[in-house]
Amino acid sequence: MLFSIALLIVIFSISFKAAPRERQEDAHVHGAGQVGMLAALALFGVDYFTSYYYATGELMSALHPYGLQRYAYLAVAVIALANFVFGALYMFSLGVFNEGGGSFTAAMRYLGPSLSLIVAVVLIQDYVLTIVVSTLSGSDQLLSIVGGYSIHWFWHFIIGGSLAMVTWYLTIRGRGESAQVVFTLLGIFVGLTITMLMGLILASLHSVPPVPSQPSIPVTISEALYHMLTASMKGMVALSGLEAMSNGIQFVIDEDYALIKWGKKHIPRLNWLWNFYSGKAGIGRTVQTAFLFYGGLTTFFLTAFSLRFNVYDGTLGRTLVGNLAFIGFTQLPGGTILYWFYQFLAVALLSAASMTAYQDLQSMTWRNVAIGEIPEVVVYRNPKGTFTRPVTAAVIAAIIIQFLVRGNTGLAVPYYGVGVFLPITAMGLAMRKHILLKNTGRARRWGALGVNVSIALSSIVFAGQIIGKWEEGGWVVLISLSVLILMAHAILISPVGYRDPNQVYRIVRVKSRVQGPMGSIVEWQSLKVQEYRYYLLVAISRFWEFFGVRRPVRFEPPPQAGDYEEAVNAGHTTETYLAPYLNSERSSSTKPPNPPAEKPAEHIK
Repeated sequence: MLFSIALLIVIFSISFKAAPRERQEDAHVHGAGQVGMLAALALFGVDYFTSYYYATGELMSALHPYGLQRYAYLAVAVIALANFVFGALYMFSLGVFNEGGGSFTAAMRYLGPSLSLIVAVVLIQDYVLTIVVSTLSGSDQLLSIVGGYSIHWFWHFIIGGSLAMVTWYLTIRGRGESAQVVFTLLGIFVGLTITMLMGLILASLHSVPPVPSQPSIPVTISEALYHMLTASMKGMVALSGLEAMSNGIQFVIDEDYALIKWGKKHIPRLNWLWNFYSGKAGIGRTVQTAFLFYGGLTTFFLTAFSLRFNVYDGTLGRTLVGNLAFIGFTQLPGGTILYWFYQFLAVALLSAASMTAYQDLQSMTWRNVAIGEIPEVVVYRNPKGTFTRPVTAAVIAAIIIQFLVRGNTGLAVPYYGVGVFLPITAMGLAMRKHILLKNTGRARRWGALGVNVSIALSSIVFAGQIIGKWEEGGWVVLISLSVLILMAHAILISPVGYRDPNQVYRIVRVKSRVQGPMGSIVEWQSLKVQEYRYYLLVAISRFWEFFGVRRPVRFEPPPQAGDYEEAVNAGHTTETYLAPYLNSERSSSTKPPNPPAEKPAEHIK
């Protein structure tokens, strides 16, 4: 017992001491809520890192009832390949869109406003479901401590909802405190997982027997292939972290972290490497580098020991990780204490994983308000830099969904992860167009080949996610996505979706307090979407004219948006990209200006 307690104290002390802290003087230099490398690793990586607790369990649960678990390594290989390809795509994209925005900005620049709006809607749905799955998985881990994995659903819901509320509270207190807590938890997780691995190796050396097998359900070859597809798709559920980091780069400090500064000074011959990981784009790439290998390695590790000891989700009333933790830690002195602590840690980390979604919801929401897809009342940024209203709305939606799925993580998983592959596909298409426009020769040829592979793979995985989870509700995703896309367009063409330059300036610069290139990019996006909105209104008016119905368009044509490069350059040189369009009342405006008089449709060109 003393050994276990001493080990926990040592691991906690090291993790807490290494955790990042937001200093008051940094707020004056970088802005409130701006985070460095360690904080970014914690906040934007925690969702991905903690998929360790449920992804392999979902994968194996799709196979072992049918006696197919020995083929799980094929699914692991698919997951490892997807992680590497998509991670490389997003690392490359950060060099192009290093001011933030992710696939939303990439699609707006190269694919047009329509697809960009679809991407934005899909991502918001995915982030809310991230909160649902993470907190319900935390509930599963907590209940598995006492063998209560199969307890009544109401307890899963109560615990999951409580965990969502705790992470909501931590998020609205500011990124600095959130990052410190999450990084400490991740440090303890790494230390204890290495300890568990050592215990599992000892258990294998000591010939600990596997759990007796249960009779399997016979399947045909076609059914077996379907279950293999399902397993691959269920194990691939945390890639939203890639988009989260790309989106949230606006909240990252634009400076080299300590290792890069040291490398540039002492090993200048590797400047190509230090430059790649330099600045805020470099911090984002450091976080995303983990995505290249982490998913494949951890899934392989858990799959191997799951097969060795024949344990899965539900075995002995525990989760897969819960079973392996019990076996591994009980090989060590006082291991029961380590097991209990590890399970409580899983609860805390899975709850903290929802913070990634909260962070990205903030970065998406204020942009969606600026372009006219969400009402302006949603935008409020507190003194610590947190957009509290979208965070609160997200936790309410997550708790409602938890109730609708009756606290069952397995029922929520089919909806989670499906949507993120559409934005990944959009990012691939945008990067392909960028390479074809900006590169020549070998760089153009090999770059296009690489992104073509990512486009093909993400498209296959998107379809595979729906097909593989069809019987569990995957078909509902098609309906929910369609409804959300129609709702977004309905809001955009309504009076709520109207934005003139003065309104955009107030939302971006005054309410959201966003400056520099990111602010100018969103101002440019707002003008592009208003052009698209006007195009839709004209198209609707002309449609009704075929039936003899005159429906006048309400507004004058909006200002021309110009080029993306102009917006980025304006962000470095002027206060706002909207300067040519603003009137003298821009900084004191508190309400939208009166819209122009209605104009008949025939006067619109």
